[in-house]
Amino acid sequence: MNKDIDDIVSSESRAKGFNTIATHSGEFKDARFGNVTTPIFQTSTFVFPNYDENAYLDHTRNEPYIYSRWGNPTLEALEKKYSSLEGTEFGLSFSSGMAAIVAALTTLAGKGGRILSIKELYGQTSSLMSGLFSKWGIEVDFMPTAHLNQAEGIGKNYDLVYTESVSNPTLQVSDIRHISDIASEKGIPVVVDATFASPYNQKPLDLGASVSVHSGTKYIAGHSDVIIGVLATGEELFNRIQATRKALGGTPDPLQAFLASRGLKTLGLRMEKHNRNGMEVARFLDQHNKVKKVFYPGLESFETHNVAKKVLKGYGGMISFEVPGGTDAARKFMKNLTIAAPAPSLGGVESLVTLPVDTSHSTIPKEIRKEMGIGDGLIRFSLGIEDHEDIIEDIQSALGQL
Repeated sequence: MNKDIDDIVSSESRAKGFNTIATHSGEFKDARFGNVTTPIFQTSTFVFPNYDENAYLDHTRNEPYIYSRWGNPTLEALEKKYSSLEGTEFGLSFSSGMAAIVAALTTLAGKGGRILSIKELYGQTSSLMSGLFSKWGIEVDFMPTAHLNQAEGIGKNYDLVYTESVSNPTLQVSDIRHISDIASEKGIPVVVDATFASPYNQKPLDLGASVSVHSGTKYIAGHSDVIIGVLATGEELFNRIQATRKALGGTPDPLQAFLASRGLKTLGLRMEKHNRNGMEVARFLDQHNKVKKVFYPGLESFETHNVAKKVLKGYGGMISFEVPGGTDAARKFMKNLTIAAPAPSLGGVESLVTLPVDTSHSTIPKEIRKEMGIGDGLIRFSLGIEDHEDIIEDIQSALGQL
């Protein structure tokens, strides 16, 4: 009888807790080897046709594996682990978060399609939508998160609505449930980049979204050593998007999938620390006289705090804040830090700090950045799992030198 990975995983069907699911779900364990963790199937191709009646099946096709761009057991283990945390059976991995975004959006909105998106986007996504998509015949209308949260402008002429659960880098929180309720009435799918939240703090599909996408490079892998993307959805879109992945070739290699799966096992533990550090540091910054504004959903004074309370389990480890003096002052602050490294990424166990005007949004025109709420002195801080007392002391010292 043909088999798939689910046939040899006995614990995941009984698991209910997040950390138990993260640890055990999707693991490819074969009693003939007695392996405790999923092996790295570092192979480009497989025997095909495979006439063995016990051949394992690639879940993207329900047929024996044939080629690792199409599917691979190590990738499938990650995809099943991740999708189980998102509350669905259908997950895919990609060579990067952007590869996942491109596959999802081009599957739903091809040439002549229309997308309604928030304005406060991650820089590369913004460039994709305003640049390449226009060349490909895909039209995108941008709207501030606050307006989209009121479900303004969601009409039947859109192929999809795109948002970020927590925007990068201004941390505006989308009311995914309300947006999805209105969009579903008109038959419009909602795609959510939930990278900043992680599946621990939010499950977009439970809030009515059609697709949840992550840069798995960040919180999911969690150790700044992987470039990978993941996506969760329902069966119909899964079948369509996996065909796009196969055609575009944005499939990760088995080693990346193995590392991401290993990181995913500790996501719940890490997020608890990220959440606590985020709240502690945000409160400190909010009271500091050398900080103009703090962007953090957990602060009651933050503009989308009331939305955050409804759609997030925790407020995360991402904080942005603005210092007087613009870019020069922000760069000086970063230079004087001793714990956080200046680097254009986030979500790792170590703290990282960056200036969006120098990195993620450097290609966005200044006037557009201003419309997004990104000032020249805006600093994005990814809090790691260090002790918050040490992080605060380091920030205090750096601010004191401004």
